[in-house]
Amino acid sequence: MMRLAGTAAAAVVMAGGAAVAGGLDRSGQPIGALFESGNYAELSFGFVRPDVQGTVGGGAVGSGNVAQDYTQFGLAVKGDLNDRLSVAVILDQPYGAAVAYDDTDPGYPLAGTSATLTSQAVTGLLRYRLNDRFSIHGGLRLVSMEGEVDIPAGPYDAEFGRSTATGYVLGAAYEIPDIALRAALTWSSATDFAAPTTIMGSIPVADTAFTMPQQLTLDFQTGIAANTLLMAQVRWSEWTATNISPVGYPNLVSYTEDRISYSVGIGRRFSDAFSGAITVGYEADQGLLVSNLSPSDGLVSVQVGGTYTMGDVEISGGVRYAWLGDATTETIGADFAGNTALAVGLSIGYHF
Repeated sequence: MMRLAGTAAAAVVMAGGAAVAGGLDRSGQPIGALFESGNYAELSFGFVRPDVQGTVGGGAVGSGNVAQDYTQFGLAVKGDLNDRLSVAVILDQPYGAAVAYDDTDPGYPLAGTSATLTSQAVTGLLRYRLNDRFSIHGGLRLVSMEGEVDIPAGPYDAEFGRSTATGYVLGAAYEIPDIALRAALTWSSATDFAAPTTIMGSIPVADTAFTMPQQLTLDFQTGIAANTLLMAQVRWSEWTATNISPVGYPNLVSYTEDRISYSVGIGRRFSDAFSGAITVGYEADQGLLVSNLSPSDGLVSVQVGGTYTMGDVEISGGVRYAWLGDATTETIGADFAGNTALAVGLSIGYHF
């Protein structure tokens, strides 16, 4: 079966802070390694450089670039226990945020505001083949998160200590290997956190409880001609279930709409050693006021990538460019327009 070229750019483009396709989602929580043939291991790296700038006062005062560069790492190992049962362990960084108003024009209302959120996750999965066409998969996901926010104009600051939660993964797949067809539907449960919280530098307060959303993802691929593959994905995330409200600052991060993201692409094998792909991504704008910690609304992206195979080793790379949707922020009415993000990714896979 033809490998999906370009999937190394797994660091999903974000706009800084919570402004990302699918809310705080960074990795998309991929499970593709579970469908690799035989025993397989993969190490991936991504780098994202967003450019998100806005103005207030009819364009008189600028925010500077509020989105911070970030990196992503991933690791996946998959093995066949027998002809029907496979196991995979996947490490990723599923959620994140990094916003800083540290290069604003004089007089910008949120000068000095910053927020970060980091996460790590390990997912253990089993896949059972019912027959040559149907399989089921599922497992457990352990996620840890921590972060901080500083709003000088409040003044307000909070630190969220590391909190860990467990979620579940369930799914099923239908395949026709002769034409490289696979349709896989995967549900990931919500995860509930209770982060130990300190405000105003040193005051311990009640834990901040919040939920990361459940997700439903449909991955599809099929051969459409010799050495040519059609790929598509639809992912729904229940971001309306997420509300981060630490003591003293209700609705610090919240959403009024769920998110659906789409991608479609074409992959082509050019030789036994090299294949390439181009993928277009889309998330609709919601037309609502957005948080100053997430100043964009929707996106359109284009990604190109390639995979070079040397025996049992596959080296993949990709570049993704995103046009981030214009938005107006809450409270101060800043207008953010013409913003973009660039992501590059690299992975090394090994079949053993």
